[in-house]
Amino acid sequence: MDMHAIEFVDVSLRVGEDTLLRKVDGRVPKGRIVALIGPSGSGKSTLLSMCNLMRTPTSGEVYVEGREVRTWPVRELRQKVAMVFQSPTMFPGTVADNLSFGLRLHGLSLSNPAELLEDVGLDPSLLDKRAEDLSGGQKQRVALGRTLAMQPEILLLDEVTSALDVHAKLEVERTILSLHESRGTSMLWVTHDLAQARRIADIIFFMDAGELVEVRDAAAFFNEPQSAPARRFLETMREGDEVQ
Repeated sequence: MDMHAIEFVDVSLRVGEDTLLRKVDGRVPKGRIVALIGPSGSGKSTLLSMCNLMRTPTSGEVYVEGREVRTWPVRELRQKVAMVFQSPTMFPGTVADNLSFGLRLHGLSLSNPAELLEDVGLDPSLLDKRAEDLSGGQKQRVALGRTLAMQPEILLLDEVTSALDVHAKLEVERTILSLHESRGTSMLWVTHDLAQARRIADIIFFMDAGELVEVRDAAAFFNEPQSAPARRFLETMREGDEVQ
């Protein structure tokens, strides 16, 4: 298992009488980008939340670098496996305050805020600006920088560009891909944008009704999906696949 960043083994989740995940088996290889796609309500974000103990399985196991998540100290796990959400949270204060927020919670300081801001594609002149005054795309990149300050080895990305306009979406996407190239960070990326999934993914996880139906190389998946649910999904979504 140590060759995988994340491994799901027979993972199920039930909440009351509802089954949100059913016997999910899948692996995220180290240093690769896996796009998690499928209809709304299929369990994508729920599966993502299993990777850093935001939720725990009813049955089955989730391994991070060969170690089951429930055996990790939560703080240590969330430094290694960090999540970036669709709507970035800005804390009171400046951009610099926001970049160092996570580190301060651990009693640490950020030694290179200007360099970190440049890493996420923003000008260091923004360091003293109030975070609440930034544009949506700038806020998302500051949130990404705040996460990267913790030096995670695995990134969980939950629809991180869906609330942005096309220009900001592509800028944030390019920033993430550039960081992936320079740092070799493993990524599990939930997206509804099929054009984005084509651009960013090495591997596709296709989910439907709480099940991981298909795991394939991205090019092979989009050229010739093997499962009937995936074929129906791609046909249905084709008109929405407009971002080139």
